[in-house]
Amino acid sequence: MNPVRMIVLGAGARGMDAYAPYALLAPDQLQIVAVAEPRDARRTAFAARYGLPENAVFADWREALAAGIQADAVLVATQDNQHVEPACVAMERGYDVLLEKPIAKHEDELKRIYDTSVRTGKRAAVCHVLRYTRFFNSLKAIIDSGEIGELVNISHSENIGFWHMAHSFVRGNWRREDETSPLILAKSCHDTDILLYLVGKDCKRVASFGNLKHFTAVSAPEGSAERCLDCKVADKCPYSAMRLYMIPFLTGWPVSVITDDLSPAGRLKALREGPYGRCVYHCDNDVVDHQSTVLEFEGGVTATMTVSAFTDFRHGRTIHIMGSHGEIRAKMSDETIEVTSFRDGTVRITENPLPGGMGDGHGGGDMGLIASFVRMERGEESAVKSSIRDAIQSHLICIAAEESRKNHTVVDIRNVG
Repeated sequence: MNPVRMIVLGAGARGMDAYAPYALLAPDQLQIVAVAEPRDARRTAFAARYGLPENAVFADWREALAAGIQADAVLVATQDNQHVEPACVAMERGYDVLLEKPIAKHEDELKRIYDTSVRTGKRAAVCHVLRYTRFFNSLKAIIDSGEIGELVNISHSENIGFWHMAHSFVRGNWRREDETSPLILAKSCHDTDILLYLVGKDCKRVASFGNLKHFTAVSAPEGSAERCLDCKVADKCPYSAMRLYMIPFLTGWPVSVITDDLSPAGRLKALREGPYGRCVYHCDNDVVDHQSTVLEFEGGVTATMTVSAFTDFRHGRTIHIMGSHGEIRAKMSDETIEVTSFRDGTVRITENPLPGGMGDGHGGGDMGLIASFVRMERGEESAVKSSIRDAIQSHLICIAAEESRKNHTVVDIRNVG
């Protein structure tokens, strides 16, 4: 069987480094046949890495989709506010689509993607990579086995990490709601999706609370400056750009995002001139830095989901799953799963740290997702673990949560399909 041929739109961290590398690991299964990327350096690097000829390299996604390239699927990994149009055009042109999340920030846009997929008969899969991790599949298996009885409640925490928050959501591309999307949608539609996966029922209604509490000028310490390079108190600040980006042996993400020149001089230039050298208390960010959401599902299961900047990134996601006859406490970072039985009081603990390679990228979920998409394209329809309707519901929960947070009300979920 021939490899699946894929066009990549967007050669950023996700398009170039998270999903496309599967073509290098399994060239008999996936072949990258074209790329569209507006940044010259990233476009050139992508073309060189994946051996693309000049006529398969484009600066604009519209040019790539209009070129009549023979391909089976399109990976849409453009900026968050540029997902809807490329996805719909790709399906109209006869391509299946793998769409990076969040796929859209408004309900009408989500409905457009759904309707286009149904009308054209083309598949639309979403990069909800947590469904493809060993960790969450293990939790799902325990729940479905009945070991903890009837599922009653879940408490889930997305521990962003203080420096990750500063990098992506204070200084970085996802700092402003008007330019991308609210924090809960940009960062945690992963998490609403995994709650849907674990519960196995639709969400009925949500209530949510949160705000931007810390990363504002009011919290700036005395002696701080507009940029970390000029700051008198940078050596005491956990969010200092010097602390995060100037360690010589760190060359991958997030350092690779700030500049293509990773020499000390190149990094300093980026911190002097670019957005990643700004003081976290003097940026133009407006997304919340903490938010808690309560969810009610069909059948009566409830859940709470907290997303917070003020955590240690090493802990990753943590979850407490409560059943009628037992409970599960689990931590994604080291795949520790503790199952307590109410029947006999026994406690079973498993620790399964992932090996290098597949352990990278959302606990192995990045590679698991792209491998599953390729299997689906090659005829294994059930390989992808969620329908476009499921994926959209995770987004609708986030949109409803924001409506609740801003209007101080409980909001019913309006599903599609």
